[in-house]
Amino acid sequence: MKVTPDIIRYEFIGTQAKIAQSAHAGYLGLAGPVIAETKNTLTLIHQGQPKSVIKDLATFDFSFNDGTTVEIDGKLLVGRSEDRLKKSIKRLW
Repeated sequence: MKVTPDIIRYEFIGTQAKIAQSAHAGYLGLAGPVIAETKNTLTLIHQGQPKSVIKDLATFDFSFNDGTTVEIDGKLLVGRSEDRLKKSIKRLW
């Protein structure tokens, strides 16, 4: 998978996610598949239990099926998934 700024337009439900950094200490170490997404949260299955994570407070490591792992700041993901298609992102590199 080629990683570009358009990665935030992907559908994250079904991907493996891990909380890499967070302002909320309780979120650190949470990992599992993403099962739901709302405007402000992602819900993961962590040790058999659903855990909701506020997007603004975390940096996520997403692992895709081809083995690619991408770190994304949750602030870029705030908003409904269908609205992210309309967002334009400045290149960071």
